[in-house]
Amino acid sequence: MEQHLSFYYAFYMVACKGSISAASKELYISQPAVSKSIAKLEAALETTLLIRSSKGVTLTYEGELLYQRLKVAFESIALGEEQLRYQKESEQEQLTIGISSTLCKYVLLPHLKDFVKKNPHLQISILCQSSFETIQSLKDGTIDVGFIGGFPLNDEFIFQKTHEIKDIFVASKTYLEYVKMRMQKDQIPEDDMISLFHYSNLMLLDKQNLSRKYVDHYINTYNIQADNVIEVSTMDLLIQFASIGMGVACVIENFVEEELKTGELISLPLPFTIPKRQLGLAYRKGPISSSLEQLVQLFQSPF
Repeated sequence: MEQHLSFYYAFYMVACKGSISAASKELYISQPAVSKSIAKLEAALETTLLIRSSKGVTLTYEGELLYQRLKVAFESIALGEEQLRYQKESEQEQLTIGISSTLCKYVLLPHLKDFVKKNPHLQISILCQSSFETIQSLKDGTIDVGFIGGFPLNDEFIFQKTHEIKDIFVASKTYLEYVKMRMQKDQIPEDDMISLFHYSNLMLLDKQNLSRKYVDHYINTYNIQADNVIEVSTMDLLIQFASIGMGVACVIENFVEEELKTGELISLPLPFTIPKRQLGLAYRKGPISSSLEQLVQLFQSPF
């Protein structure tokens, strides 16, 4: 691929500009040279990428697929150059962190103040996004490090465990009493937990969330069904909704320790076990900045 990199860039510029002549001006090379690069790339890939006409060029289906991939790659390169240029001009190191709002609140925020104190000249960018988007950002190279639940990444990345988390179902005492009263009327034993779900509002994260995907496997395996399913976008909302008695919520035990301790929420005993998951930070292998190294060291030992 390395020897074809200039061909890829020539194709990318033609696709961006919509014509070979416009691309040649941008690349400061002749039109025949651009055409020759495209032809060599098509020969190497054994496919047609462009359809030429008097009005310019049109991408084939294969050409559009390649262009979308190259667009991400070359935009990432441009972003890297911009970050390096900015850092050199400002003499200020940057660290971009991808993390969900829930993990930001419960995992990163408690340690962020001390980290900032130790790195007063560091410019930190925190992108609050879903774990799925964080994984994609890691692959695209648009963030330096991401906090995610244990999720398979390829060999280009390092995943450092920081926490072990457990998914549980919780509800308020008042709501459980209401559900059990309904079950009693239908002569259903109150310790029949599968039936208890059937009589409840079941509150879950939205289907795109990685935690939801993990829990769905067990919900489907044990055929858990509910009167009504309420989907929300954040763990905080699940906790709040459960606390005010709106239903049974699937949450991470680590994040409701205080509510469980005070009795504001009650953990439901399940007829099955959901295995614990690993939570941690992920970053690309290879040399890392001093700020990222400090962040890694901060979370070196599981809390």
